Amino acid sequence: MRIDHRAALLAAVLTTIAPGALAQDESAMSKSGLIAPVMGATPRVVPADERATMFPGSNVVDAAVAQKIGGVPQFQVDAFWPKPLPNNWILGQVSGVAVDKRGHVWIIHRPRSLSEREVGAQQNPPWSKCCYAAPPVLQFDQAGNLLRAWGGAGPGYEWPEVEHGIFIDDNDFVWTAGSGNKDSHILKFTLDGKFVLQIGKSGQSKGSNDTANLGSPADLNVDAVAREIYVADGYRNRRIVVFDSETGAYKRHWGAYGKPPSDDKTPAYDPAQPPAAQFGRPVHCVRFSKDNLVYVCDRVNDRVQIFKKDGTFVREAFFEKHTRLNGSVSELVFSPDPDQKLVYMADGVNNELRIIERATNNVLARVGRPGRFAGQFHVVHNIAVDQQGNVYTTEVNTGQRVQKFRRIDPQN
Repeated sequence: MRIDHRAALLAAVLTTIAPGALAQDESAMSKSGLIAPVMGATPRVVPADERATMFPGSNVVDAAVAQKIGGVPQFQVDAFWPKPLPNNWILGQVSGVAVDKRGHVWIIHRPRSLSEREVGAQQNPPWSKCCYAAPPVLQFDQAGNLLRAWGGAGPGYEWPEVEHGIFIDDNDFVWTAGSGNKDSHILKFTLDGKFVLQIGKSGQSKGSNDTANLGSPADLNVDAVAREIYVADGYRNRRIVVFDSETGAYKRHWGAYGKPPSDDKTPAYDPAQPPAAQFGRPVHCVRFSKDNLVYVCDRVNDRVQIFKKDGTFVREAFFEKHTRLNGSVSELVFSPDPDQKLVYMADGVNNELRIIERATNNVLARVGRPGRFAGQFHVVHNIAVDQQGNVYTTEVNTGQRVQKFRRIDPQN
């Protein structure tokens, strides 16, 4: 096991930041406003189309289409993955997950999101025997063993205020993004956490048409052949922006429908109104398929927009259009079959995974429901898939975990 124990010292410093300083969007907590329950009151009858999934695993909702394509993947949560962390470490909000070419699983989490009680051992004097904030970046093998842990402030680069996305490219470089108010940059490291490149500078964002800086970027994806990095930019900006992944030089950017983005104020999402002309904030994911299409999660607008790699708009699709709050399209990945027949989508408001036929955008099945038991979700945020078809999810807010869903059916 190769672990940077110096990161534990960094984590001790992180807890000096005032609680709540990192609250943003799905990270924020608020009171429900519910009145006190009445003993013996008749429960509300929930319409069939609004009921949360009752059963573990994949719940088929379109049996005809599922049968036509040979069935849908069946998943079972692995409640004992990953294995317990060493050094009395604990995770905060887990805001990114990725699988590298070896099948290893990487996560990035937010140490500064932990409450004082959760890191009682780091208080002065200590409140309890446990716990200490884990380093922000952790790598696990398929069995859930911790292989590496690193991250935080260091010489030559600016660590983000709020950790967000993570991506491991085919050349074994680790890319990270940050969604804090001053996070106007992305970072590139080696597998061991050695700093390589920073694109943009903290606090320097000049808006959605800035070619040098970002605006609280959420997610990233690398085209290793073209040597380009695509950034979902982001929590302040409203665009996809592309840079040279070797030099950091600006290449191109675009907004919704492939048009120039605007930072003018837009109305809140309303499913009764025509589709928004701009991306909502945040632009939350960017993924490209094997047929060279770029999929973008426009989270609060409950949609995915699909482009060519030059930014030409192709089409869009909506999911759970009546979802408000933070929206229904948090992140997506493609099934590992050669044709990528399916899309796996995370929904952090309805707290479910959707299995979607990519060719038609039909929802075939749902996995999970709101809750904190194994296999359930509280603000599911990210999703990744390995070559064996296993799916990995992360949760923010007070979910604060990574889960593995093993694929238990034979792959087509």
